[in-house]
Parts: sequence; C-alpha cells; structure tokens
Amino acid sequence: MPSTHWGNPAKSYGIHLWGDGNFVIEEGVVKVNHGQKPALVEIVRALREEGFKGPLLLRFPHLAEAKVRSLFEHFRRAKEEFGYRGKFKAVFPLKVNQLPGFVIPLMEATADLEYGLEAGSKAELILALTYTRRGCPITVNGFKDRELIAIGFLAAKMGHNITLTIEGINELELIIKEAQRLGTPMPKIGLRIRLHTGGIGIWAKSGGYSSKFGLTSTELLEAMDLLARHGLTERLSMLHFHIGSQMNHISPLKKAIREAGNLYAELRKLGANNLHAINIGGGLAVEYSQQEGRSSRNYTLEEFTNDVVFLLKEIAQAKGVPEPTIFTESGRYVAADHAVLVAPVLELFSQEYSEKILRLKEQNPPLVQELYDLYRTITPKNAREYLHDALDHMESLLTLFDLGYIDLTDRANTETLVHLIIKKALLLLGDKPTREIKDILDRVQERYLVNFSLFQSLPDYWGLGQTFPVMPLDRLNQRPTRSASLWDITCDSDGEIAFNIDNPLYLHDVDVEKEEYFLGFFKVGAYQEVLGMRHNLFTHPTEAIIVFDEAGHYRIERILEAQTVMDVLEDIDYDPKEIERLIRQRIEEAEGIEEDEKKEILGELYLYLSENGYLRTINFSEGA
Repeated sequence: MPSTHWGNPAKSYGIHLWGDGNFVIEEGVVKVNHGQKPALVEIVRALREEGFKGPLLLRFPHLAEAKVRSLFEHFRRAKEEFGYRGKFKAVFPLKVNQLPGFVIPLMEATADLEYGLEAGSKAELILALTYTRRGCPITVNGFKDRELIAIGFLAAKMGHNITLTIEGINELELIIKEAQRLGTPMPKIGLRIRLHTGGIGIWAKSGGYSSKFGLTSTELLEAMDLLARHGLTERLSMLHFHIGSQMNHISPLKKAIREAGNLYAELRKLGANNLHAINIGGGLAVEYSQQEGRSSRNYTLEEFTNDVVFLLKEIAQAKGVPEPTIFTESGRYVAADHAVLVAPVLELFSQEYSEKILRLKEQNPPLVQELYDLYRTITPKNAREYLHDALDHMESLLTLFDLGYIDLTDRANTETLVHLIIKKALLLLGDKPTREIKDILDRVQERYLVNFSLFQSLPDYWGLGQTFPVMPLDRLNQRPTRSASLWDITCDSDGEIAFNIDNPLYLHDVDVEKEEYFLGFFKVGAYQEVLGMRHNLFTHPTEAIIVFDEAGHYRIERILEAQTVMDVLEDIDYDPKEIERLIRQRIEEAEGIEEDEKKEILGELYLYLSENGYLRTINFSEGA
C-alpha cells in the first residue's frame, strides 16, 4: 500500500509528500502540526482511558476550514494577478460527507465566506437549507422530481440563494410548472452541460458525451427556447460541468474550461443576459501517495487556480462577454484531510515463532539440524547466504514431510527456525533494501490483524483500489523490519491490504501482549464514512472532534460512540424486544442450568448486546 525507505533508522512514511504540513513526526511520534502539537497517540490514549475501545475516527475541523480558506485565498490571488473582474464562490458537495460531525463545524467556521452546500437529494437539500447561511450559495445537482424542485422553491421563499441545475429537459418542464403553481420568488436555474471533453482516471465517465448527466448542444438550444416561451430566461444564471473526482492531471480541466467558456459566451449571445456564473464542479485532487514518483496529481493549487482564472478571462475578452463568477464544488479536497482513522493491532501472526517453542530432538533430521546451526551462527557477513539456504531447506523439508520422511515435530521446528532466521537476517541486512530482499519480504510478509473493518472504514480501497496513507503513530525513531500486510477483523478474504513490493509497507516487530501498537489511516474524511458498509454488521467507529483553544491546547468534544450490537440489529429492522424475548425464552428452556446461572447468562448477554461489535483489547495503561 504505502511506501517507506526500508533500512533507514527513522521512518517518515512519506509524510512530506501527503501530509501537507498538517502532521509532523517529532520525538518518534506523529503530532498534529497545530497549536501545542499534541501527539495523535496521546489523543487516542486519552479516549481509551475514557472507555472507548476499538477503532477511533478523529476529526480535526481546523484542517477542513484551512482547505476552504486556502481555496478562497488562491482564487483571490489569481484574480488579482490577472485582473479578473468576476467573483469567486464555492459550495461543499454533501455527497462527499454528510455527517454532522463534519458539516456543522465546517459551516460554522466558514460563515464569513460566500461558501455554501451542494445537494443531490431531498435529504441533502434539507441539510443545505438548514445549515447554509442565508445569502450564501446552495446548488442542487442530480436527477429531480417535482417534490425536490418544490423544496427548491420553498428554499427560495425562505430567502436562500439557491440554484437548481437542470440535468434534462424534463426537469426544466417541471420547474416551469412549479413556477406557475408557486410563483415568486423562485430559484435560479443552472444548466449542466454535457461536454465533449472527457475526464481521466477512475471517474473519467463523469465527462464526455457518454456521461450520465448534462444537456447536449441540441438540448441547450431547446432549453433556451423553453425558457424564452415562458418568460424565464432571466432566471438562467449558471452553467455547470464536472469531469470527475480526483483529477490527477490538469489538461482535461483546461480543455473543459475552454469548451464551457465558449458555450457560456454563445448562450449570452442568445439572450441569456443574466447568465453570469460557470460552475467547474469538483475534481481538485488530493495527494494520497507515500512514495516518491507516484504522485496522485501533477499540478499545484496555484496552478489550478491560475489556469481557471486565466482561461476564463481570455475567453470572455475574446468573445466580448462579462467575466463569469467562478463556482467550485471541491469536496474531496476540503474533506479528506480532516479525518484520521486509528486502529489498534491485535496480533502478529508469526509472533508464535520463538526459540522457546522449539521442540528439537536429540537426533534431528540433517536439514533441521543445519537450520538450527544457521540460526546460531548467522552474521552480517553471511546473512544473505544463510537466508537463501534457509528458504531452500524449508522447501526441501516440506517436501520430505509430504512424502512421509519427517514428522509433525520436525515440520514445526522447520517453520519456527526459518522464521527466526528470516527475522534475524532482515535485521542484519537492514541497510541493503535490494529488489532481492523485497522479493523475500513479499514471501515472508508479516500479517497484522487490525481491529477495524476495511469495508466499513476504507470502502474505496476494497472497491476501487484507492490507497490511503497509513503509518504507526509511534516508534518512528525505530527502524521497522517487518514487511506488512494488514488484515481486518471481518470474515472475508477481501478484508486485507496486501503487501506490495512496488509500494511496500513496513511495520515494527512488537509484542502486542505487552504493549499497544496503533496504526493511523490518513485522509479518510471524503466518501469513506458515507460509503462504508456493515459487512458482518460492524458499525462506524467511535468518532471524536478535536478542537484547539486560543492558547493552542486541544480538547476532545462531540464524541459519537460506535453503535451497540443491539442498535445495529435494530437499524436493519430487527425488533430488539423480540430478540430479547427469544433470548430469554431460550435461556429459560435450557436444561440442566440452575436459576441463578440462567440469570447470570442473561445478564452477561445483555452486557455484550450493549457494547459495540469491535474486538476488545487490553488497556495497558490500567495494567490489565
């Protein structure tokens, strides 16, 4: 998944590439680069001491606010640099993250900006008109029925600055009917245009003639005719396009802006005198890569804003039309950084291989005895040779077991000795991360069992192969030596982040029975929570909002606990009372159990039903 430079004493896990200055490594731990710079592991332990177990989702509202302000500041700078006379406004698309722990703090923190919300459904529109400050923009995208359009009219009557973006001619016809029924004030009208320009990457189908949304050139002319016939041309205020999420190259956007800018100018010439805005949609990419040379985007925010402003100014001047207001709907860029998933490691699956479990005989098979000799005499000088010998001997001994020439004890000794030799050899060869060593690491990767559900918390990894930065929260002044694959706790073989020799993850060799080892998954604030699924009925992690006071000290607030087992069952339409009744009945019907024991069984079951479904781990701070 992510990359490190294996062999260096200190590990950065590529934080200089993806961290954007939000997190730093100091004194061997990951710290929030804000205020008094608290360590993430300090925040996690504080929550665990309060009794919150399992995975945790930490929200940092200041990071989302900073992204919005950076966007506004870069467009302000670009407009000033190029003498651009149009305005800049933005909305956050609720589909990226609708959860209150994100939306409410974001809207509170950006109340001084012309920043609003974008909705794509009735429920999202209710959120938008509830939490968008009056006068700030609301846009409505996606397919609409009469009821959704009617809510848009009601929002306009409430004083909201709302634009309904038309995806098809039938939606415009519905708006016309609602205008006749509800009268004024009415929403502004936007037209989503189906560009010839296509997108790139996983979400390329968002653009181009085969895209799901938007009006063709013929339909644009038909829409203009409809608006003119019903005296609504002055309500047309915006053109909208979107060429896809996580736009890793800037060139498709530049082509799309040229196309949209010319369509804007043509519609102005056809009488759309109040058409004054171009909404370039989202797509501003986030840097997820932890490895040099594998960047998630080939442009900077400065280049992005410069290109948008310069191209729209150039087109407006060439066509003799006013420079349009620029709208963006950047969601991933705003939301991704603000959330960090933290999950404890439960087990290292090779940890059972230690000298104390060897069952050596007085007379061992020659190859087993040779493995033992290799283990005792390995040095930096012969480590590579002995490593090769050990792997060859293992293959031979496993074949001998299949043929019946060695017994189970010999096989167990073989596995243990080979793992011990590998571990010692990799320590001795730590400064020589050759391709050959990486191939060996791939063969003998350590499997870390992590207390989370990949399907619930990182669905884009499972569904799309989207990687996320991951690193331990401490021990960063120690060299990690284990090539790691991560297993979640679902009973699904897809619940794994496999070791990848081209993009490897290395972790520490820790004894989780004696100390806790936490992994942080970064940039998970966009889409992951709202797309997460309840595979095996694992629910969302406990989440906490981390805020900073004026002195830079952090505090934990708005803790939302993971749902209990019973809550999850109720959410999928089981009747909790029926479950309790049947459990009680099963216990009562059980034979050979005393009444007092039945009460104990029932009480213990109720206790488990009131906890979340993640696995329980030892709290070492309590010495338990």
